[in-house]
Amino acid sequence: MGLSYGLFICFLLCGGTGVCSPPLLWPLLGGTRPPMLPASPVEVECLEAQLVVTVSRDLFGTGKLIQPADLTLGPEGCPPLFSRGTEDVVRFETGLHECGNGVQVTDDALVYSTFLLHDPRPMGNLSIVRTNRVEVPIECRYPRTTVSSEKKLIFSLHLMEENWAAEKSSPTFYLGDTAYLWAKVHTGSHPPLQLFVDHCVATPTPDQNASPRHSIVDFHGCLVDGLSGGSSAFQAPRSEPDVLRFTVDVFHFVNDSRNTIYITCHLKVTPVHQAPDQLNKACSFNKSSNSWLPVEGPAHICDCCRTGDCGFPGYRRQPPVMSQGPKSASRNRRHVTEEADVTVGPLIFLGKADRGVEGWSVPAQASVALGLGLAVVAFLTLAAVVLGLARRCHTASHPVFTS
Repeated sequence: MGLSYGLFICFLLCGGTGVCSPPLLWPLLGGTRPPMLPASPVEVECLEAQLVVTVSRDLFGTGKLIQPADLTLGPEGCPPLFSRGTEDVVRFETGLHECGNGVQVTDDALVYSTFLLHDPRPMGNLSIVRTNRVEVPIECRYPRTTVSSEKKLIFSLHLMEENWAAEKSSPTFYLGDTAYLWAKVHTGSHPPLQLFVDHCVATPTPDQNASPRHSIVDFHGCLVDGLSGGSSAFQAPRSEPDVLRFTVDVFHFVNDSRNTIYITCHLKVTPVHQAPDQLNKACSFNKSSNSWLPVEGPAHICDCCRTGDCGFPGYRRQPPVMSQGPKSASRNRRHVTEEADVTVGPLIFLGKADRGVEGWSVPAQASVALGLGLAVVAFLTLAAVVLGLARRCHTASHPVFTS
């Protein structure tokens, strides 16, 4: 599937070359490693859609084995695969876009970057450690060929009218309305591509990391907003492979005075002939059958939407160690060729009389109106009581005489 090799960066791991075992420098210096020596302590394998990192427990070449629990991968601190503690190596397997891995597009390559972290913790009741805390940068470089070399793709996200025939003329909504969203990739002279919505989040500002926030699509194409009792769903069948339409029931954030919502979606494409899978899918929740259904592809690719583990096994959600990705012949089959974050908004609400994303709520305007109404009723009731008492006093003071 891919080309792999390992590099041992002695300076990073040991703080200087003086304490490193000389035989371990053979790969770094370009020599031939004697056949009886172990492999490089950190080996990286860049597959078409996956990053595999194998770490020797004798990370420092001293004969002292590190603990697998002291190793994590990436900014999100993904743990290694399960280890019985008796093995000589620790393995990580993760998707290229998992664990907070970064991606950079250059003129001739896609560069995915992450790091391996060894952070030793004291054993038992001891308050000492005997190994260093180190961070080893890792890169996977994929040549940009065929699909990605001809012309940059243009991703877009639009609010549409209910009939999907034109863009919505006004961004205003009432709660209870439906937002019709049209995602598209303009492929230009590229070979045919299929578009997917990897994830979407709604926020009150254009910043997708703002708070509060609400996930609309998650887990690589699961439209999770449809679980909340509404009718949010992807539209099937597609009109074109490079277009994906979906609907979202309009909502507002409870206890937030702003009446705007921005929706940011991460869009990506695959070659049109590539079959959908757990990482590239469009799945909606069907309430009548209580099941997840894909726009295309076998139904089992949506099974992971129930559990949220739509990744690879082992994932729960300076000069680097580098490994070259697959050659151009297999590069065209990689699961993502291009991708982008696209934001649409603001969606402006003219009324707030329905459900918020965190439960039922009484909007501010309704609360004020209800309070004023109760005040008026109380005032009129009090006035009636006072008037009745006044009349009784008047009657008692001026009796009526009859002859």
